[in-house]
Amino acid sequence: MDHKMTIAGLERHLPLCPLNEELYIGAFVIFGDPELCTAAAGELLKRAPEYDYIITAESKGIPLAHEMARLNGNQKYFLARKKPKLYMTGVFEVTVRSITTEGEQKLYLDRADAELMKGKRILIVDDVISTGESLRAIEELVKAAGGNIVGKMAILAEGDATKRDDLIYLEPLPLFNAKGEAI
Repeated sequence: MDHKMTIAGLERHLPLCPLNEELYIGAFVIFGDPELCTAAAGELLKRAPEYDYIITAESKGIPLAHEMARLNGNQKYFLARKKPKLYMTGVFEVTVRSITTEGEQKLYLDRADAELMKGKRILIVDDVISTGESLRAIEELVKAAGGNIVGKMAILAEGDATKRDDLIYLEPLPLFNAKGEAI
């Protein structure tokens, strides 16, 4: 089973994956699809507020943040990491529970990045927003760093995320029942 949809003018088929016996999601993976990544980044930039830096969470938002920064001529974007790295000069940390990852996770921001972010206009981007947990965690990191969130953007909004008035997205992604029907 899959779900056919048009995203940034491009047709894609998203395989349906079970969350449980009754609920399925359309698996949207931007990795390995530079055509879609570039098209979606361009469309999001048309709708983006003015910003100084982009931030995303590791890992599926990375190609999008990179391409948006590249297209807009940005010299830097930030990445909330799943684990602290040796090169990090210190970290901010928040806890997150994502719909697509089992168990509790943490996100980390390098203190050096936080210093650059302080007082700046920050645009949060991701591939899909569903429960909003990853988005909430990034918001906490940005606020702890002293950044000013000017927008939250995603390629797709799934389920209740489509009802959010603080989210800019390109297309809605429905949830599905076990028969593959949108609910």
